[in-house]
Amino acid sequence: MQPSPVGDWQVLLKRLNVPVFEIERIAQRAEICGVSFQTELLASGAVSERELFRALADDLGLAYLDRPDPSDLVMREWQGFAALANRGGVRMALTLDRDGRSIVLIAPDRLNIPALRSFVRRYPRAARRLRVVPPSHLRETVRKRFRPELMRAATEGLFSSHPKQSSRFVVNAWQGAALGALLVTLAFFSWTRPAAALLSVHGVLSVAFLACVVLRIAIGLSREPEKKPNFTDMDQAEAPVYSVLIALYKEADVIPDLLSALGRLVWPRSKLEIKLVCESDDRETLEAIRSHELRPYIEVIEVPAGGPRTKPKALSYALPMTSGEFVALYDAEDRPQSFQLVEAWQAFRDGDEKLACVQAPLTISNSGESWISSMFALEYAALFRVVLPWLACRRLMLPLGGTSNHFRRSALNAVGGWDPYNVTEDADLGLRLCRFGYRTSMIANATYEDAPTQARVWVPQRTRWFKGWAQTWLVHMRDPGAAVRELGLPSFVIMQVLFAGMVLSALAYSIFWATVLGLGVYVALDGEFRPGHFWLLMLDGANVVLGHAAFLYIGWLSLNRTERAGFWKKLLWTPAYWCLMSLAAWRCLWQLYWNPHHWEKTPHKPHRGPYIGTGASSSKSLQPEAAAMRVGRSRKEPGRHVGPGWQAVPPFARSVRLRATRQTRKPGPEPMMSWSSAPIASRSLPS
Repeated sequence: MQPSPVGDWQVLLKRLNVPVFEIERIAQRAEICGVSFQTELLASGAVSERELFRALADDLGLAYLDRPDPSDLVMREWQGFAALANRGGVRMALTLDRDGRSIVLIAPDRLNIPALRSFVRRYPRAARRLRVVPPSHLRETVRKRFRPELMRAATEGLFSSHPKQSSRFVVNAWQGAALGALLVTLAFFSWTRPAAALLSVHGVLSVAFLACVVLRIAIGLSREPEKKPNFTDMDQAEAPVYSVLIALYKEADVIPDLLSALGRLVWPRSKLEIKLVCESDDRETLEAIRSHELRPYIEVIEVPAGGPRTKPKALSYALPMTSGEFVALYDAEDRPQSFQLVEAWQAFRDGDEKLACVQAPLTISNSGESWISSMFALEYAALFRVVLPWLACRRLMLPLGGTSNHFRRSALNAVGGWDPYNVTEDADLGLRLCRFGYRTSMIANATYEDAPTQARVWVPQRTRWFKGWAQTWLVHMRDPGAAVRELGLPSFVIMQVLFAGMVLSALAYSIFWATVLGLGVYVALDGEFRPGHFWLLMLDGANVVLGHAAFLYIGWLSLNRTERAGFWKKLLWTPAYWCLMSLAAWRCLWQLYWNPHHWEKTPHKPHRGPYIGTGASSSKSLQPEAAAMRVGRSRKEPGRHVGPGWQAVPPFARSVRLRATRQTRKPGPEPMMSWSSAPIASRSLPS
């Protein structure tokens, strides 16, 4: 059924006091974006969904039902899941009234007003059983009705479809037996032949340590040139629906910053859906969100309490409620650059179906706040500017960052989505995508976020990372032969270094220093210094020196000229930073045994500095490539995009440039622009 054009809505919208000039602009944007007038109308915020459907019910002479009772809903599970995945809402559902009579709930997303009016006139008895419901309210009803089924799919989906690649169990039978035998052997030789045992342990740890050193040096010597944003001409009608997921837990303080950052994303609002995924018992965060008037394309999804309480479980719960062809993932503290969705989609458009994910670089914006945040920024620069681009260019296994991942929805479903039991779901998913034959690429538009500034925050976060890397390695080493066949030998080796090697090298660092300290105490107490002690000290010293050198070398390469100022301080802080890493690695082993699926929450605070990243790169507000972008224009009024307080702007690039450099801070509906980067909540920003 064809949706109603603007003419069918004129009378209804006049009753709702929507100005004629605003109706015309909405109609123009709907034509430009290739969507129905109803879709663009609701996305614009010119009228609320509840007001529109209540007025529609009155106009048609139908009964209006604001919030149906979930227990009265008559619907099969597959129908419920299909309804939740429909972007426009649940078009039709069946419920029962108090007398047990069937009632049909309608929440049309492609409403044909004349056809519905004709039906009401021709079948008055059937019309008495119709109830008009706002689409978002009916979606919420369906979600509550199928909450247990959604939870089961979120927690058991990957384990049911790919049990060998799930972290639900830490080790399998042969891994447990091998680990037990190794520990017994080590204990036996430590008692009977301690010198040989000590040398063997140091030898194994040195191999892991030096493997990380060699990889860093190899990447540094053959690093890829810095990637620049690359935009090409595109038509808004070609743009697909984009879903953005943000998992939130105890994030009330950063909600205003988050809404502001998401509002700067450039994408047609009628083709954008943003899901704020919260735990149902996190009342503070939910209240902070609901204190703002959210735009119609924003939806709050409450995840029922229940284990495992992890970010990937929350994302897996929300994924069936999205309809986008592409899915972007952000964290609460993220501030993505405005054109990131555009660049990501163009990468997918220009790539083949095997391109499953593109990773945006993460940039630390508070590096000067403490020595820990400074070292963290150095790590991130090396990882996202040097290591990951090097891996992506060679189509090797790429461990994703925890945020700013953009997925092809079909590929994400094919590999089973996120593992709800893995506490670094990003690294695991990147590896699983590679095993299924997909690849990951990098884009240039960055996401800015703040690093922890205190050790008491940094250590638990790094503990979770190490624990997740260990989980990922154990899962994908359950069948090493299959892993080699599916990954290929180069990616298999990379997996060993980036997961097992990183954890073992962090553990080894403290063992190396403990050995040096122990031998020093032994000699000070008149112990005999033997030749073997000398070679052991030389081995440990070489590991530490080479490790620091490789770490600083790749970090130096990743920094630009201005960022290298004061680099000598990073050199002095490196030993202390690595000691914290080692502490986190030992905590990881303890938690891996006692509480493997525990998610240690990293607290976030509002960003203190000025907002960075409205443009297409970190150095300029807009790249020249962005200025070359165009949109499909209305045939009636080519290239004209007008909004309150803005002059008519013929070319699209100019309108975007204005939006990117002159952000509005006033409450109220966003200007009527085809590709808006305005706030997503009308009361989310201070005036």
